[in-house]
Amino acid sequence: MAITAAMVKELRDSTGAGMMDAKKALTENDGDMEAAVDWLRTKGLAKAAKKSGRTAAEGLVAVAVSGNKGVAVEVNSETDFVGKNADFQKMVGGIAAVALGVNTTEELKAADMNGKSVEQTVTDAVAVIGENMGVRRMEALEGDNVVSYVHNAAATDMGNIGVLVAMTGDNAAFGRQVAMHIAATNPAALDEASLDTAVVEKEKQVQMDIARESGKPEAVIEKMIVGRMKKYMAEVTLLNQQFVVNPDHTVAEAAKEAGVEITGYVRLEKGEGIEVVAEDFAAEVAKMNS
Repeated sequence: MAITAAMVKELRDSTGAGMMDAKKALTENDGDMEAAVDWLRTKGLAKAAKKSGRTAAEGLVAVAVSGNKGVAVEVNSETDFVGKNADFQKMVGGIAAVALGVNTTEELKAADMNGKSVEQTVTDAVAVIGENMGVRRMEALEGDNVVSYVHNAAATDMGNIGVLVAMTGDNAAFGRQVAMHIAATNPAALDEASLDTAVVEKEKQVQMDIARESGKPEAVIEKMIVGRMKKYMAEVTLLNQQFVVNPDHTVAEAAKEAGVEITGYVRLEKGEGIEVVAEDFAAEVAKMNS
């Protein structure tokens, strides 16, 4: 029986399955719609897809380091309970290990993990665990030495915030202190040169507008802006921040004293930037029964 686009659309609409999965289900079942639905449910694909609309802002960030390369990976779930699930943690740890061999999130999703793609592995886990999940992002970092740190760890090398620090010199203890500093302060960039110029210009304009409200002459305002931008850089750039371990020194000064140079960092925080729409319990129950 010929499988038409209309049939594929109907199956997708009724199950929420992906286009290729819907087409395969119909092909495997000679166009029988009910049998195709059962086929998708058996494979866990319909169940997984139906949950794909739910917000997944919990989960874990995992880190892994091998040689001079480190990776941080965020795998989301709907609730923090799943982050404590041993099977979920094992899967996330495996995904982080796979990430060491790739460079982008898309490459990671397509990469092999025990005979299946990472994306398919997560889809299968959705059907078992019963929550929407997904690999949201990964970041890789290389350097002479790479040190990792996890804040609010749920298991080894995974928790709410994952940090990687790349540096020259061999002082892992100091690198870990810097990683903890980054977890706490969340700097915008390594140094002034690494900051987005548009962000810098916007901040400068804001400070100028504030200064002009004082009614001071332009010459005075220009001098005020120099000081305010210096203070801004000290707040948002890692190397210019006061080191939390020793506030009398900047991070750059502390690094020099420790005999190292910080060359880069990565900080991933679970759920960062995801908008979660609050829904009261009554509305949620009503939706479930609609």
